Amino acid sequence: MIPMPFSKVVPLAGLAALVPDGASVALGGSFLHRGPFALVRELIRQHRTYLEIVKQSPGYDIDILCRAGAVARVRAGIVAMEGHLGLAPAYRRAVERQEIELEEHACMTLTAGLRAAAYGVPFQPVGGVHGSDLPALNQWASVPDPYGSGENVWVIPAIRPDIAVIHVNEANERGDARVYGTSHWDRILSRAAKRVFVVAEKLAPVASFRERPELTLIPGFMVEAVTVVPHGAWPGSCWPLYEVDYPAVETYMQSEGLPEAHLAAAPECREPVHA
Repeated sequence: MIPMPFSKVVPLAGLAALVPDGASVALGGSFLHRGPFALVRELIRQHRTYLEIVKQSPGYDIDILCRAGAVARVRAGIVAMEGHLGLAPAYRRAVERQEIELEEHACMTLTAGLRAAAYGVPFQPVGGVHGSDLPALNQWASVPDPYGSGENVWVIPAIRPDIAVIHVNEANERGDARVYGTSHWDRILSRAAKRVFVVAEKLAPVASFRERPELTLIPGFMVEAVTVVPHGAWPGSCWPLYEVDYPAVETYMQSEGLPEAHLAAAPECREPVHA
């Protein structure tokens, strides 16, 4: 018997509704590049609260979520708006005022914790943190080399987010997803999380994934739901489709509080979204 076709495609609002208050959410992309920003904005519209955000290099996403009061805890490496835009000011204020709890990482230590979760082991060795204050700050353990070198190795406990949200160039209705250009840390985020959601620029035929399986970054069996939002990484980039909208980012940076005009100007409010 040939199985009937099925679709994992849901509206953006429906995808955001699957993220409960208090969830640990890993966000794909890096800085202003291919982040799931349409989903981030929809979480704000739905007044989500007490979220934990996990990302090696957040910026706009964590900043606007902090403006909205949606964040309780962050596990992150470098946090910045990148380029000439400097640091993420709302995030920095939230940390300084102790409005959110920060588990500070280097990008490689956060990746090590995610790898441990992906591999199903309780911790992952990591190099490069000797002499850093991070092990003491986070109370990370070190273990002796079991092969007799006499050296100790820092190990990072597994980090398993509840949900990973990845913005991709193309997906099909069964959840297979592909990215053009660098995948940043999206592969390991998708393998570490308990659930995976995809925001796609467009739907592509299932047959096109069968023809080029090597381009698939996230296989459909790992994906719970997909939404389609053209320009959904705005004001960031999604190579090769569009670049960073720096004027929009600068206007956001100059605004105060939660920028309602910025939210209203987002592509998901202006362009048809596939259901």
